[in-house]
Amino acid sequence: MAAKIRSGLRKRRVKRPVEKNVVKGYDSNWEYELHTGILKDWDIHTDTVDYIVKHTYHPDFIKKIKRKTIFLEAKGRFWDHAEHNKYVWIKKALPKSIELVFLFADPAAPMPGAKRRKDGTKRSHAEWAERNGFRWYSVYSIPKEWIDSSCRIEINPDYPEEQE
Repeated sequence: MAAKIRSGLRKRRVKRPVEKNVVKGYDSNWEYELHTGILKDWDIHTDTVDYIVKHTYHPDFIKKIKRKTIFLEAKGRFWDHAEHNKYVWIKKALPKSIELVFLFADPAAPMPGAKRRKDGTKRSHAEWAERNGFRWYSVYSIPKEWIDSSCRIEINPDYPEEQE
């Protein structure tokens, strides 16, 4: 009987079975049989092909500031490795005239799957951003020239006038 999956949760990844006693230089015994049989005149594993899986990214907010276009990604939290890893690839694909910046709801929130350190803390969203070379802000630290000053009170009445 298959394991019951609770609603809203992903199915567990099925691990690929590992074939035993594979001849060195081959990925499987079947590949070996083909190469020593009907495909013996063929070269095997001699070329490599780099490939990229094409994806599309839609930034949350876009604004031209001075000579740079800012893609501002409003992020409540990351849910898994694939989600936060995609931003590293996006950054690599962007031209120098565009910068991807994060606006975190809670920069101190722990990253998904982060291991607990000896001091009891986990890697935060802010630490992840800094480690990967992203500029980041919260609603309390976003540059005041980036926001509509008439809305500042609605975000936080204690918003500091001068940023350090």
